Amino acid sequence: MYRTGTLNSEISKVLSDLGHTDELIIADCGLPVPAGVKKIDLAVSKGLPSFLDVLSEVERHMVIEGMVMADEIKAANTDIHLAVLELGGEMKIEYVRHEEFKQRSRQAKAIIRTGEATPYANIILRSGVNF
Repeated sequence: MYRTGTLNSEISKVLSDLGHTDELIIADCGLPVPAGVKKIDLAVSKGLPSFLDVLSEVERHMVIEGMVMADEIKAANTDIHLAVLELGGEMKIEYVRHEEFKQRSRQAKAIIRTGEATPYANIILRSGVNF
C-alpha cells in the first residue's frame, strides 16, 4: 500500500501509463463515456466525491501540460470554473463547446467519473513530462 498518494489503484495505474500529450478526463456524473474508453467510476452518491476533490488529488500526482473545459462552464457553473482557474494557476486553459468536448472524450485514455452533479464540471487534462 502507498504511504502517500492516491489510494485508488485504477487511477494510479492510469497516471503511471500516461505519455506526453495523452489525455485524462475528470467528469461529473452526467458526462457520457464513449465505447472503448476506460471508465473509472468513483461516484458514490450525488455530490460524492466532488469534482474538485478528485481534480485536486489527481493534480497533485500528474504532470499537467494543459487543460480543456467546455466554454459553457463560464456562465453555468462559475464556482467550479473559478476554482479550476485558481488551481491551474498560470496554466493555459482551452475552451471548446460542450459538444466538441464530448467528441474529444473519445480519445481520452480514461474518464474518471465523480459524483459531481453541477453543470459542465468536466475537464480534459493533457499530460506533460517531468523533464
